Amino acid sequence: MLLRDKFCLITGASKGIGKAISEIFAKEGAIIIATGRDLESLNLMVSDLPVYSAPHLVFKMDVTKEEDVLRVFNELSQNKIFIHCIVNNAGIMEDATLQMVKTDLIHKIYNTNVLGTILPSQNAIKHFLRNRCGSIINLSSIIGTKGNLGQSIYGSSKSAIIGFTKSLSKELAPLNIRVNAIAPGFIDTDMIKGMDQKFYEKNLKAIGMRRLGKPEDVAKVALFLASDLSEYVTGQIIGVDGGMII
Repeated sequence: MLLRDKFCLITGASKGIGKAISEIFAKEGAIIIATGRDLESLNLMVSDLPVYSAPHLVFKMDVTKEEDVLRVFNELSQNKIFIHCIVNNAGIMEDATLQMVKTDLIHKIYNTNVLGTILPSQNAIKHFLRNRCGSIINLSSIIGTKGNLGQSIYGSSKSAIIGFTKSLSKELAPLNIRVNAIAPGFIDTDMIKGMDQKFYEKNLKAIGMRRLGKPEDVAKVALFLASDLSEYVTGQIIGVDGGMII
């Protein structure tokens, strides 16, 4: 098993990509620390995961609130649980042209996507130092690498994740802590539900493989980055987009 007895913390773990990552990590022997804002959904998701050694853990945690993040990491440390991997998956996507976007929405997107990646990563480093190794996996987006019409705020927040990943990887490489990011394309999750039909069809036609990505497609790449298969890989942004051109 690729992640046997490894403690892996996943933000936004109850659905979509976060759920798929939790499932594939658990199948590979990881002990999942599932976090999110919906405790009921988290408990339901974790109840279906295979258990090979220690039981999986669930914490209610809003990644935009520093006190929430500190509480979770302090509780883990107090219980002598030190994580080996963190997947910063929690995020939101809301479209708005720059002329029309409200300041409140800008703060909401940046607080969740950017601050919500930085704060958990900062706290995870102490755990990795105890283990003398670690893997930080950040979720960016193809919009962060290529940009897209009507998504300047969301796209720039995901571009910030790329800059954060590349710089942090240089800081932490001497400490044997790896930092990488995944940039998904058009993935079949709740984020695309309710999307305008014309916009949906336009995006689908832009995919070389002519199909939507599945959360599992992203989860498999996360598994590679979390495991020793990628022990010499850091500072990379891996696209999972089926050959999408935008």
